[in-house]
Amino acid sequence: MPVPEISVAEAQARLSGPTPPRLVDVREADEFATAHIAGAELLPLSQWPTIAAEKLTDRAQPLLIQCHHGGRSARAAEYLLRNGYLDVTNLAGGIDAWSVEIDTSVPRY
Repeated sequence: MPVPEISVAEAQARLSGPTPPRLVDVREADEFATAHIAGAELLPLSQWPTIAAEKLTDRAQPLLIQCHHGGRSARAAEYLLRNGYLDVTNLAGGIDAWSVEIDTSVPRY
């Protein structure tokens, strides 16, 4: 199943818009502590599918999934789409692209 992706510029526009998606970061806690996008919610991919079932209860809620470079978040987004979530988008390039193109104060690692 193809996973919809958006650029960091489009993500920034959506996140600052009138109805922002829920931003889900699927990296690990140590990565999140090093760098994260303001407003992101940490749901580590290593704890799926349990944490997704517990925390992502509204299958119609728009979700923007991100990780370091976009690989883990693409896997998480694909999982969600396969399991009946309706509005799931992957952040192309992940937080690394975000720190290069949007917010240079976010550390790169």
